[in-house]
Amino acid sequence: MTAGPGIRSRKTLACTAEATAFQKAFGQELKRKVVEEGEPFVIAQADTPHEIFHAMDIPVIANQWWSAYISAKQLSARYFDAMVEAGYPANSCKYCSLGLACTLANDPATAPWGGLPTPTVLVARLTCDCIQHVFGQWAQAMGTDFFPMEAPAWEHKEVHWYTRSNSEWEEVYEEDRIALMMRETEDLIALLERKTGRTLDLGKLTLLMDRINEQEQYLWEAAQAIGEARPCPVSIAEQMPNTMIPQWHRGSDWAVEHARKFRDEVRERVAHGLGASTNEKLRLMWIGAGVWHDPGFYQALEETKGAVFVWSMYLPFAGPQYIREVKGKPMEALASRICSINEVLHLPPWMNGWMTSEAERCGIDAAVMLLPPDNRLSQSGNKLTALALEEAGVPVLMIDADMVDAKNWDHDAMVALVADFLAGRGLA
Repeated sequence: MTAGPGIRSRKTLACTAEATAFQKAFGQELKRKVVEEGEPFVIAQADTPHEIFHAMDIPVIANQWWSAYISAKQLSARYFDAMVEAGYPANSCKYCSLGLACTLANDPATAPWGGLPTPTVLVARLTCDCIQHVFGQWAQAMGTDFFPMEAPAWEHKEVHWYTRSNSEWEEVYEEDRIALMMRETEDLIALLERKTGRTLDLGKLTLLMDRINEQEQYLWEAAQAIGEARPCPVSIAEQMPNTMIPQWHRGSDWAVEHARKFRDEVRERVAHGLGASTNEKLRLMWIGAGVWHDPGFYQALEETKGAVFVWSMYLPFAGPQYIREVKGKPMEALASRICSINEVLHLPPWMNGWMTSEAERCGIDAAVMLLPPDNRLSQSGNKLTALALEEAGVPVLMIDADMVDAKNWDHDAMVALVADFLAGRGLA
């Protein structure tokens, strides 16, 4: 298979254009703040308490967003080659290490923004063996601190965790795990206050948590409408930006309002019988992070085969994992959100329990699962989830590809692979 250029996705929603325009303007403003003016900022994994950074008015660059940004500019192959030339193994975990690769390449002429300046701190939960090395060496290369956060074992294994995670989070996520995350978050706050001179206002955090709940409720209502509607009003190619861009800004006035507008536009399309495809015959589920270098992949079979990707994890995840009854305990409620945000997406029994339930809710005919060959965490629960889906009557195609490394991706070949799979299972 040879690498091929990605295809842009087709956009039909007004909200999609608004979200991408907002993020573009935000990126320009963020660049001005951290690159041109030298304002303190944080580089953090997606599964860390971004709410703290927002409440303290400290700009944050999510590592996964930065990786997707680099990948969308078709720069990943160049930087991964530079990593190998520097002595790193060719099979390094791509999603989490692309930012490090960009720093090590040290090529301001090609790097977005000319490369990132030195952050105040890098923050990551230790959800796999490699992440501490990636972030530790990245911090060393940038001459700054790395603040690791633990990802302790989870003894309470509840398959149907998503049915009571909003309100009974103390029991679902375990009080000891929540307490550890809260103590570490307090230590992180102390470090940020010392290094930036900014302080955390607990009242501001409480208000932010309430606003996030409002935002996530809108997104969950959109997810419910999409799952129930026939035809599917919005494919995942447009669900993703309308979910993830607000999530990077969760709780802000813009994010809350955009989530509401997205829900309303979805409902309007449902009311008028408008579908993502004019020819919907099959409802597909995408399991894994987005293929950021080829977003058009998801729409390639809509008209020819009537195969519509109606589900990815990003939108429906808003309901069970983000919404929290604060109960006058904003730090604890936040800790319950963060302490398992990665585990429920990647580890059994939480991953397979939720995804089989979602497949039933959305009337899924088949699933396509991303199996990144070098991403340990993304492989963790995939095969057991595939088995659970197959047992539930949902055929699963597992594809060996990476969400940010386009080196071994060919658009036409991957589309043909999915088409052949559907035909082989008697679906198309």
